[in-house]
Amino acid sequence: MEEPILSFKDVKKVYRGGSVGVENVNLTIDKGEFVCMIGTSGSGKTTLMRMINRMHDATSGEILFNGQDIKKIDPVTLRRQIGYVIQNIGLMPHMSIYDNITLVPRLLKWPEEKKRKQAERLCKEVELPEEFLDRYPGQLSGGQQQRVGVIRALAADQDLILMDEPFGALDPITRESLQDLISDLQKQLKKTIVFVTHDIDEALRLATTVVILDKGHIVQSASPEEILQHPANDFVKDLLGEERLSQARAELSSVDQIMIKDPVKITLERSVSDAVKLMRERRVDTLLVVDEEEYFKGYVDIDTITSHYKSATSVSDLLSTDMPTLQSDTLVRKTVRKMLNRDFKYLPVVDKNNKLLGIVTRTTMVDVVYDTIWGNGANDELVSEDSENVENSDHDNDDQPVKGA
Repeated sequence: MEEPILSFKDVKKVYRGGSVGVENVNLTIDKGEFVCMIGTSGSGKTTLMRMINRMHDATSGEILFNGQDIKKIDPVTLRRQIGYVIQNIGLMPHMSIYDNITLVPRLLKWPEEKKRKQAERLCKEVELPEEFLDRYPGQLSGGQQQRVGVIRALAADQDLILMDEPFGALDPITRESLQDLISDLQKQLKKTIVFVTHDIDEALRLATTVVILDKGHIVQSASPEEILQHPANDFVKDLLGEERLSQARAELSSVDQIMIKDPVKITLERSVSDAVKLMRERRVDTLLVVDEEEYFKGYVDIDTITSHYKSATSVSDLLSTDMPTLQSDTLVRKTVRKMLNRDFKYLPVVDKNNKLLGIVTRTTMVDVVYDTIWGNGANDELVSEDSENVENSDHDNDDQPVKGA
């Protein structure tokens, strides 16, 4: 079994004057985890993170980094092995963006060619033009500066990155964009990230593990799904809020519980005229395509038929395969995000062998969220009206086929 990248063993921090920052902390962080630490002001989340790179030293207990007690590592040497991003970014205003990004690699005596390639590659990763490397921080927007701060922490290719409320001062749109960015980079580069935030939605969105602190103690450490389903105590419930917990009951359902089990489908060998006839009968503009054994192959839509019907003899000639699928145990929460990100009206549900089981539609998910929040049968008029609006949003008029099943 691979050794954890970080281990806290009975860690305690007492400040001068006797105030306790954290105590009785036992926590293991594996390589490749995205850990979000959250709690109210004074809960100890920032103290705990800053002990990792010895900005604060633990009063007692051990913190192991790759199996080594950090008290036995020179603080400067330790910090050069760990990336660090803070809320106010901390870029050097008198240094170019290139020099800011390559600050730690320069201290590590990387050759110039290696530094330049790394800076250019990381700029590309965060969608910053290469010519920005010659600019200065004051010439960039706040969001652009924060992107530079993120890639500066990644530039020396450290396995562990610390992030202290890095997006707290940004506007909501920029903040959401950077959350997506760091989430994608973490998965792609397989870095371990310890991320301090005061925003529970941010923690739930980013983390593989959420660590919740209260008055210097860890009160729960678990996956976002586990915390939403089984909050440890009243403090965690209050932090999450009743509305979020109610919504989570819906979002943490699996798609096989809400899918429609008889989607409109057609087999590969059927003729184009058969497809058009079925579309007309079922008033849809898209058909899911399966083989004779019900394995999902793709879809055919009216636009493709209109463009290629003269040259096509069967459905297989018009097959499109760019529609993602859902496994039957996929959480509704993840399904919502997938639909919204790609603007899908519905997605097919398949088993582990890719056999078609059903579909999940936006309307179905609206219904299950309403039922969870207000209860089955409650506010039927409101649910019915909203579902009708969702369905009608797919119609140009009543005589036109619609995408969906």
